[in-house]
Amino acid sequence: MAGIHHVTAIAGQATRNYEFYTRTLGLRFVKKTVNFDDPGTYHFYYGDETGHPGTILTFFPWEHAAPGRGGVGQTQQTAFRVPASSLGYWTHRFVEKSVAHQPPEKRFGEWLLSFTDPDGISLALVGVAGAEQEKAWSTGEVPAEHAIRGFQGVTLLIEDAGRTGAILSDVLGFERIGQEGSIIRFRAPETGEGAVVDIYEAKGFLPGRLGRGSVHHIAFRAADDAEQAEMVRKLTQNHAMRPTEQKDRNYFRSVYFREPGGILFEIATDIPGFAVDEPVATLGQALKLPDFLEPQRKAIEGVLPSLERVA
Repeated sequence: MAGIHHVTAIAGQATRNYEFYTRTLGLRFVKKTVNFDDPGTYHFYYGDETGHPGTILTFFPWEHAAPGRGGVGQTQQTAFRVPASSLGYWTHRFVEKSVAHQPPEKRFGEWLLSFTDPDGISLALVGVAGAEQEKAWSTGEVPAEHAIRGFQGVTLLIEDAGRTGAILSDVLGFERIGQEGSIIRFRAPETGEGAVVDIYEAKGFLPGRLGRGSVHHIAFRAADDAEQAEMVRKLTQNHAMRPTEQKDRNYFRSVYFREPGGILFEIATDIPGFAVDEPVATLGQALKLPDFLEPQRKAIEGVLPSLERVA
C-alpha cells in the first residue's frame, strides 16, 4: 500500500492553528494528544472523518518557536485534493477570509491554487477531475461538494534528486512518471489520497532551516508491521540508510530515517488507526494520552493552552 500516510508540521499558537484548519479549511479535528517526546506540547491531527491514511495533517504547536526558513532539504509545499470545479469557490473563500494566496497555475495538467496558513506553511489545493465522486467530510464550514478530499501530495526541495528518487521507487512504492522543468513527479500505483511526490531539484539553493511554518517530517504508508519491516530491510541493504527502531505512536507504529536530501521521512503503519482509544463519533474531543503519560495527566493539562474559546 504505497502513498503518504501523514505530514507533520510546526505551528505557533495552538488556537489559531485549530481555527484555521477546522474552520477555514473545514478539516476534521481527528485527535488531540501531545508530542510523546515533549508532552508539554500538543500534537494536533486533522483529516477526514476517520483520519484515514493519506488525509492526515498534524502539528506540533510550539508557540515560541522561531520562524523557519524555506530552502534545500525541506518540504516546499503540501497539496490537498479538491474537485476541479471547486477552485473558484476556494479562491472566493480565501479572499473573504483574508488568506494569502497566489493566482492559479497549471502543473502536470492540473490547476493548482497555492496559499499559506497563518504560520507561513506553504499549501496548495489541486483541482482533480473526478474528486467529486470521492467521500467528503464536512464540518458545515465548507459545503461537502467543495470539501478537501485528503492530500494530493508534497513537493520536496532537494539538491540532487537521484538518491531520494531511488528510495521513493525501490522502498516506498512510487514510480517516476514525468518531469516539468526542474520538477520530477513520482506517483503511487493507487491513485487517490497522498499518491504524489514531486521533487524540485534545486542545485545551489540556500539550505532551509526548521522552525515555525516548516514541515517537520513526511510519513509514508506501510499496511502493517511486516510490510514496514520489509521496507526497513530495503533501506538498510539497498540504500545504506539507518532507520530508527520501531516506535509505538498509539495510532500507528513508526520508524524514521533522514533521506539523502536531508528531509526526515517516517514509515507509519496503517494500523491500528485513530478509533483505538475513542469512538469515531467523538474523535478529537478529549485529550488522549498514551499509557506511560497518564500518571502525569494533571500536570500536562496544567501547562497546555486551553482551546475552550474555539471549541
